[in-house]
This record gives sequence, structure tokens and C-alpha cells, in this order.
Amino acid sequence: MLYVVGLGLGDEKDITLRGLEAVRKCDKVYLEAYTSLLALGLGPDATTTLEKIYGRPVVVADRELVEQGAEGILEEARTLNVAFLVVGDPFGATTHSDLLVRAKTLGIDVEVVHNASIMNAVGACGLQLYRFGEAISIPFFTDTWRPDSFYDKIEANRKIGLHTLCLLDIRVKEQSVEALCRGRKEYEPPRYMSINTAIEQLLEVEETRAGKVYSEETLCVGLARLGTSTQKIVAGSMKELLDVDFGPPLHSVVIAGTTHVMEEEFLSFYKPS
Repeated sequence: MLYVVGLGLGDEKDITLRGLEAVRKCDKVYLEAYTSLLALGLGPDATTTLEKIYGRPVVVADRELVEQGAEGILEEARTLNVAFLVVGDPFGATTHSDLLVRAKTLGIDVEVVHNASIMNAVGACGLQLYRFGEAISIPFFTDTWRPDSFYDKIEANRKIGLHTLCLLDIRVKEQSVEALCRGRKEYEPPRYMSINTAIEQLLEVEETRAGKVYSEETLCVGLARLGTSTQKIVAGSMKELLDVDFGPPLHSVVIAGTTHVMEEEFLSFYKPS
């Protein structure tokens, strides 16, 4: 059996009772660690903490292991109980859906244990979930790569008054172009996009595309470490949020669409201080 278990928003104790029961009866436990991260990080101390709580050895599965070693994980699930732990909900990333499709194609039994994710917990800011449109991802810009395809999705959402959840780039154990070209197993330091960087890039794209989809006066909501004891939510214009220190990752941003009076009342609690 392959168990795909959601861990919740980021605290290692957010796992559900059903999820914990599934993990504790597994022979192998993998923690997917590149689409999102637990608040305690990825170091040896973090792994030790997880193993104490979950009662099983935990293997950290980075992008390389998941994308290139998925066959091995699935082969283990033919004869063993294998848990694949996902921060958030199992269906929060296409990578996880792909793993399930491959497992089912191979005739491997799969059980999914759901949990909270940014996709539904974003409602904590006061914007109603049914008023959200398509979510987007914002990648880190480089000197030679500045993609802006997300702009069209923001435009489509705003034309019909819907809010846009922006998921911000996480780069963990990524190889540099030079390392890839030389075939070296060398990795760049981890990088986590901040709300400030995301807004800077959004404004740059607006200036380039000049579609007047949004501006520095557009209402946005910055959310940091949502669901943890140190969460921070601030609602204000893009210009205002640029000056806010949101602290450590993980961050996300909502570009507000048309707001209802009840949403506006809720958002008033999160004005910049």
C-alpha cells in the first residue's frame, strides 16, 4: 500500500490522527521536501523530531529523489507499506497527482489522507474562498529568465472580480546552470521568495506588459507562516506591503479582486501598523 499523507500547513504536529496511524504502520516513510516545507526545516534535528513524533525513520525526499527515484518508491509499495508525506494536502501539487497516477497504473493500492493547505487556509485573511479564481505561481526572476505568463491569469481573474492566490517560489537543493553543465552534484543555498520580492516582480511585469491589470495601489494581502504561532497577515496596497517585514518563510500573496463589505471589514483588522 502507498499512503499519501497530508501534514497540514507547516507544523509537524498538524498531521491528523488518521494520518499518524497510517504512518506508524508503514515500513518506509518519505517526506517530500521541495514543493513546500515544514516550519522546523530540513536539518538533522528536524528529522529527529519527526521520527520521535511519527515513530518511524524518515527519509527526506528532495526533487531529485521524487522525480528520478519515484519508480523505486513505487516498487517498495508493491510489497511494503510506504508513506509519502506531503506538507499541506496531497493534491496541492501536480507532482503528487503524478505519483498517484503512476501507482494506480501499476496496480498499487493507494490511500490518501487529506489535510489543510494554503489553498483553503488562505480564507483566514478574510477573503471568501468562493471568490478566488485560478491560483498562480511566481518564480524567481534571473538575469536571463523573467517569465510573465501568470499575468494573463491575474487579468482573467480580475476581469470578473475574483481574488488571485500567488504561490511563491521555493528553491531547495537546486543545481546552478554551471553545475548542471559540468555534471557536478553541487547545490545552491536554499532560497524562499518573500512577499516583498514577489510584489517587486509583479510590478515589473505590469510595467512591461502595460495592461493596467493592477498597480502599486492595488489591494493585496501578504501571508507569512500561515497556521503557525508566528503567522503574519497584512492587508494593504502593493506599495504599502513593499515596506513590511514579514519575517521568515514561507510566504504567499493574494491580489484582491472585487471585495464584499464583509471582506473589507475582516481585512480592516490586518491593516499595516
